[in-house]
Amino acid sequence: MGWKAAEKLIRHWKVVRGDNVMIIRGKDKGQTGVIKRVVRSQNRVIVEGKNLVKKHIKQGQGHEGGIFTVEAPLHASNVQLLDPLTGKPCKVGTKYLEDGTKVRVSRGFGASGSIIPRPDILKIRTTPRPSVAGPKDTPMEHVYEKTYDAKTGRGMPEL
Repeated sequence: MGWKAAEKLIRHWKVVRGDNVMIIRGKDKGQTGVIKRVVRSQNRVIVEGKNLVKKHIKQGQGHEGGIFTVEAPLHASNVQLLDPLTGKPCKVGTKYLEDGTKVRVSRGFGASGSIIPRPDILKIRTTPRPSVAGPKDTPMEHVYEKTYDAKTGRGMPEL
C-alpha cells in the first residue's frame, strides 16, 4: 500500500491501538470501530472492519491469488476518540492526577470530562521477548565481572 510521505508527522498521538473511535470523514462517516494498527510514520490508523477496499493479489508460490477485501488505512485526523460515558466523539486532553500519573480526559463540546482508560490490549506485546539466551547474548558471568576499579585505576585503557 504505497502512501505518500507524511509532510508533518504527529508528535503527540491522542489515539492508540485498541481505542474505540468514530470515523468523522470519508465513506464510513459516523461508524464506530476499534483501532487495529497505528502507522505513526504515515499519520494513519487502521480501524477494524472499516474503510474496506478490494485488493487484487497475483498468485505466487505458497499463496493463492484473487480479489480480497482488506482494511485500508485512514488519516489520523479523520477519526475521533469516543467519550466513555456519553459515547459521542470528543477531543482528547491530558491531565495529571494527585499521585502524578498522566491520564487522558475527554474534552470539547458535550464531553463529560471523564478519564479515558488505556486499552488492555496494549499490555500484550506484539513481538514476545526472548526467554532463552541466544548466541549473541552476553553470558551472565561476563556481565557481573568487575573490569574497572575507581580507587586504583585498574582497567583503564592506555591512551
